[in-house]
Amino acid sequence: MILDIDNRAARRLWLGSTGLADAPVGVDDLMQVIRDLGFVQLDTIRNVARAHDHILWSRDQSYREGGLEALLAQAQVFEHFTHDASALPIDTYPMWQRQFRRKRERMEASSYYRTGMSKADVAAIKARIREEGPLSTHAFDTKVAGEKGMWKRPPHKIELDRMWYAGELATSHRTGFKKYYDLAERVIPDVHREVAHSDADQVDWLCRAALARLGFGTLGDIQRFWAAVSASEVRAWASGAQLQAVRVQGRDGAWRDGFALPDIATRLNGLEGATSRLRIVNPFDPAVRDRDRLAMLFGFDYRIEIFVPAAKRKWGYYVYPLLEGDRFVGRIDMKAERAKGLLVVKQVWLEDGYDWTAGRVKKLQAELSRMARFVGLELCDVLPLS
Repeated sequence: MILDIDNRAARRLWLGSTGLADAPVGVDDLMQVIRDLGFVQLDTIRNVARAHDHILWSRDQSYREGGLEALLAQAQVFEHFTHDASALPIDTYPMWQRQFRRKRERMEASSYYRTGMSKADVAAIKARIREEGPLSTHAFDTKVAGEKGMWKRPPHKIELDRMWYAGELATSHRTGFKKYYDLAERVIPDVHREVAHSDADQVDWLCRAALARLGFGTLGDIQRFWAAVSASEVRAWASGAQLQAVRVQGRDGAWRDGFALPDIATRLNGLEGATSRLRIVNPFDPAVRDRDRLAMLFGFDYRIEIFVPAAKRKWGYYVYPLLEGDRFVGRIDMKAERAKGLLVVKQVWLEDGYDWTAGRVKKLQAELSRMARFVGLELCDVLPLS
C-alpha cells in the first residue's frame, strides 16, 4: 500500500528532519544536534561565518564560532569525506570503515595520487608525525611540479590526504581552521576504532540512517546522503529491507515515488507547524544542499555562484536563502567587512508572490541583528530591499 505525503506535510517533515522547523533556542546538547543531522559539512570560506559554524548556529543560537573545533579536539567528532569534507559524530566511526576502504581503492586507481614520491619518502612523512606529533601541511616543503593551478597540490599534501582518506591518519585538531594530521590510533578512541562490523551491517546502517534523516526519498537520495554506498548497493539493500512505499507531492503539484521507513505514518501524525521566524540559511546547510530536492519541495531555484564569473552571476558571489516558516521566501547578499567591524547587506530579494510587509521587514532585521551578534559585528543600517 502506497502512502501519500502532500506537499505541506513533506515540507514540514523535511524541515523537522533537518532541524529548522523549531526556533533555535533552548538547545543544550550540541552533539545531539550533530547526531540528528548525521554530519556537518566543512567549508573554508568565511563570507560571514564558515558554513559549519553557521549551520550549527542556525539550530542553536548559543553556539559560537570555533565550537566544532573544540568537539574535534575532544574526539567527540571526527573529520572525513561524505559528499564533501564533513565532521561526523565519533560513534559513527565503526560504520565508516567501508568508506576508508572505498576511498583507498579509488585512490589506487587514480593518477592524481601518483605523486612521484617514493615509498621511503611517504614513510618518512608518517614517521615525522609519529615522532613529532600532529603536523600540518606547512611542516613539509615539497613543491607543485609544472604549472600551478587552482586544484594542484604539492606531493606531500596529496600524500597526507591519501593517508587521511584511507583512515591511516586523522585530523587531530585545527588552529585557525588549519588542519593538523596525526596517526588515527592516537586520535580515535579505541572503543570506536577497534569495533568491527560486517560490510553488510555497515551498508544497512548507512542506508537506514540516511532514510531516517531524509524522512522520505528515492534510492538515489539515500545513496547521495553519505556518499558511502554505491547505487547498486542501495538497490540491493532496498530489495530486502522492509520499507514503506510513498508518493510525495512537489511544490508544482506533481507526485513522485519514493520510500520511507516503516514509522513514517507516526512521524507524519506527530508533525507540528514550523516556527514563523525568518531564518538566513547557509548555502551548504543540510536543508538546501540538495538543490533538486529543494526545488521539488519548495519551488525554490537556488545555486551558489562562487565559481561563476562575476559578469555572469544572476544574484551574487555568496547569496543566502531566506526561510520563513515552511517556505523559502527570498535570498540575501551580505558580507562581513571585519576591517570596518560591519555586517553589510548588499541586496535582499523576495520570491514572486511575497511582499515586504512591515512584519517581514521586522523579522529580517531581527535575524540580521542576531547574526551580527553571532559574528561580533555591528549591523550596517542600510537594508536594500527588492
